[in-house]
Amino acid sequence: MRAINMNHVSVSAYDIEDSIRFYEGVFGAQRIPTPRFAVPVQWARLGSGQLHLFEDAHPAPARAHHFAVTVTVDDFDAIFAIAKSLRVLDRVVFGHHLYELPGGEGQMYLRDPGGNLVEVNCAGVAAAGPQVLAEIRKLSDDRPQSEENQRARLFLDGSS
Repeated sequence: MRAINMNHVSVSAYDIEDSIRFYEGVFGAQRIPTPRFAVPVQWARLGSGQLHLFEDAHPAPARAHHFAVTVTVDDFDAIFAIAKSLRVLDRVVFGHHLYELPGGEGQMYLRDPGGNLVEVNCAGVAAAGPQVLAEIRKLSDDRPQSEENQRARLFLDGSS
Protein backbone atom coordinates (compact mmCIF):
# COMPACT_ATOMS: atom_id res chain seq x y z
CA MET A 1 0.00 0.00 0.00
CA ARG A 2 1.34 3.46 -0.87
CA ALA A 3 0.12 6.96 -1.60
CA ILE A 4 -0.49 7.90 -5.22
CA ASN A 5 0.04 11.64 -4.88
CA MET A 6 -0.34 14.50 -2.44
CA ASN A 7 -3.93 15.77 -2.60
CA HIS A 8 -3.89 19.03 -0.68
CA VAL A 9 -2.34 21.11 2.05
CA SER A 10 -4.51 22.97 4.57
CA VAL A 11 -3.28 26.14 6.21
CA SER A 12 -4.88 28.63 8.52
CA ALA A 13 -5.95 32.12 7.53
CA TYR A 14 -6.91 35.03 9.76
CA ASP A 15 -9.06 36.34 6.91
CA ILE A 16 -10.06 33.97 4.07
CA GLU A 17 -10.52 36.70 1.44
CA ASP A 18 -7.19 38.35 2.23
CA SER A 19 -5.37 35.00 2.05
CA ILE A 20 -7.07 33.77 -1.14
CA ARG A 21 -6.27 37.08 -2.87
CA PHE A 22 -2.63 36.60 -1.81
CA TYR A 23 -2.44 33.10 -3.34
CA GLU A 24 -4.27 34.24 -6.48
CA GLY A 25 -1.97 37.23 -6.93
CA VAL A 26 1.34 35.58 -6.07
CA PHE A 27 0.89 32.01 -7.37
CA GLY A 28 -2.08 32.19 -9.76
CA ALA A 29 -4.24 29.98 -7.52
CA GLN A 30 -7.80 29.45 -8.76
CA ARG A 31 -10.76 29.27 -6.41
CA ILE A 32 -12.68 26.03 -6.79
CA PRO A 33 -16.04 24.92 -5.38
CA THR A 34 -15.77 24.28 -1.65
CA PRO A 35 -18.12 22.43 0.69
CA ARG A 36 -19.53 24.31 3.67
CA PHE A 37 -17.77 23.50 6.93
CA ALA A 38 -18.20 24.68 10.54
CA VAL A 39 -15.68 27.49 9.89
CA PRO A 40 -15.11 29.53 6.70
CA VAL A 41 -13.05 27.49 4.21
CA GLN A 42 -11.93 28.13 0.63
CA TRP A 43 -10.31 25.55 -1.62
CA ALA A 44 -8.00 26.60 -4.45
CA ARG A 45 -6.32 24.80 -7.32
CA LEU A 46 -2.56 25.25 -7.15
CA GLY A 47 -0.88 23.47 -10.04
CA SER A 48 -1.97 19.83 -9.95
CA GLY A 49 -2.80 19.99 -6.24
CA GLN A 50 -5.02 21.93 -3.94
CA LEU A 51 -4.54 24.46 -1.17
CA HIS A 52 -7.27 24.54 1.48
CA LEU A 53 -7.52 27.71 3.54
CA PHE A 54 -9.49 27.64 6.77
CA GLU A 55 -10.26 30.62 8.96
CA ASP A 56 -8.65 30.47 12.38
CA ALA A 57 -7.80 33.28 14.80
CA HIS A 58 -4.84 31.33 16.22
CA PRO A 59 -1.33 31.92 14.86
CA ALA A 60 0.12 29.52 12.29
CA PRO A 61 1.85 26.43 13.74
CA ALA A 62 5.55 26.09 14.55
CA ARG A 63 7.66 28.60 12.70
CA ALA A 64 9.40 26.06 10.43
CA HIS A 65 6.22 24.20 9.33
CA HIS A 66 5.65 24.95 5.67
CA PHE A 67 4.54 23.69 2.30
CA ALA A 68 6.37 24.13 -0.99
CA VAL A 69 5.27 25.28 -4.44
CA THR A 70 7.26 24.52 -7.60
CA VAL A 71 7.50 27.24 -10.26
CA THR A 72 9.59 27.99 -13.34
CA VAL A 73 12.72 30.14 -13.06
CA ASP A 74 10.87 33.05 -14.73
CA ASP A 75 8.04 32.76 -12.23
CA PHE A 76 10.60 32.49 -9.42
CA ASP A 77 11.90 35.92 -10.46
CA ALA A 78 8.39 37.38 -10.63
CA ILE A 79 7.34 35.92 -7.27
CA PHE A 80 10.53 37.23 -5.68
CA ALA A 81 9.73 40.74 -6.93
CA ILE A 82 6.15 40.52 -5.64
CA ALA A 83 7.18 39.05 -2.27
CA LYS A 84 9.84 41.72 -1.85
CA SER A 85 7.38 44.51 -2.64
CA LEU A 86 4.86 43.04 -0.18
CA ARG A 87 7.63 42.64 2.44
CA VAL A 88 6.70 39.00 3.05
CA LEU A 89 10.11 37.35 2.53
CA ASP A 90 11.05 35.32 5.61
CA ARG A 91 14.70 35.96 6.44
CA VAL A 92 14.61 34.38 9.92
CA VAL A 93 13.46 30.75 10.07
CA PHE A 94 16.23 29.20 7.96
CA GLY A 95 18.75 32.04 8.29
CA HIS A 96 18.06 33.62 4.89
CA HIS A 97 15.21 33.98 2.39
CA LEU A 98 16.91 32.68 -0.79
CA TYR A 99 19.09 29.61 -1.17
CA GLU A 100 20.66 27.62 -3.98
CA LEU A 101 20.72 23.94 -3.07
CA PRO A 102 23.52 21.52 -4.05
CA GLY A 103 21.55 20.39 -7.13
CA GLY A 104 21.16 23.97 -8.41
CA GLU A 105 17.55 24.29 -7.25
CA GLY A 106 16.27 27.56 -5.80
CA GLN A 107 14.44 27.91 -2.48
CA MET A 108 12.64 31.08 -1.44
CA TYR A 109 10.78 31.52 1.84
CA LEU A 110 7.87 33.87 2.40
CA ARG A 111 4.89 34.30 4.74
CA ASP A 112 1.26 34.47 3.68
CA PRO A 113 -1.21 36.85 5.38
CA GLY A 114 -2.09 34.15 7.95
CA GLY A 115 1.57 33.80 8.98
CA ASN A 116 2.09 30.45 7.22
CA LEU A 117 5.56 29.79 5.84
CA VAL A 118 5.58 29.05 2.09
CA GLU A 119 8.63 27.67 0.28
CA VAL A 120 8.93 28.44 -3.44
CA ASN A 121 11.16 26.11 -5.49
CA CYS A 122 12.55 26.14 -9.01
CA ALA A 123 15.10 24.10 -10.94
CA GLY A 124 18.17 25.78 -12.43
CA VAL A 125 18.14 28.91 -10.28
CA ALA A 126 21.48 29.98 -11.79
CA ALA A 127 19.38 31.18 -14.76
CA ALA A 128 17.39 33.53 -12.51
CA GLY A 129 17.38 37.28 -12.99
CA PRO A 130 19.80 39.74 -11.43
CA GLN A 131 17.55 40.65 -8.47
CA VAL A 132 17.42 37.03 -7.31
CA LEU A 133 21.10 36.38 -8.03
CA ALA A 134 22.09 39.49 -6.04
CA GLU A 135 20.47 38.08 -2.88
CA ILE A 136 20.76 34.30 -3.21
CA ARG A 137 23.18 32.30 -1.08
CA LYS A 138 24.52 28.84 -1.70
CA LEU A 139 23.34 26.60 1.13
CA SER A 140 26.88 25.18 1.26
CA ASP A 141 28.21 28.65 2.14
CA ASP A 142 26.05 28.68 5.29
CA ARG A 143 26.04 24.95 6.10
CA PRO A 144 28.94 22.64 5.16
CA GLN A 145 27.75 19.79 2.93
CA SER A 146 29.15 16.23 2.93
CA GLU A 147 29.57 14.26 -0.30
CA GLU A 148 26.20 12.64 0.33
CA ASN A 149 24.60 16.04 1.02
CA GLN A 150 25.99 17.29 -2.31
CA ARG A 151 24.04 14.51 -4.11
CA ALA A 152 20.69 15.75 -2.72
CA ARG A 153 18.14 16.69 -5.38
CA LEU A 154 14.87 18.47 -4.66
CA PHE A 155 13.20 17.12 -7.81
CA LEU A 156 13.57 13.36 -7.65
CA ASP A 157 12.17 12.66 -11.10
CA GLY A 158 14.58 15.13 -12.73
CA SER A 159 11.77 17.50 -13.66
CA SER A 160 10.45 20.71 -12.22
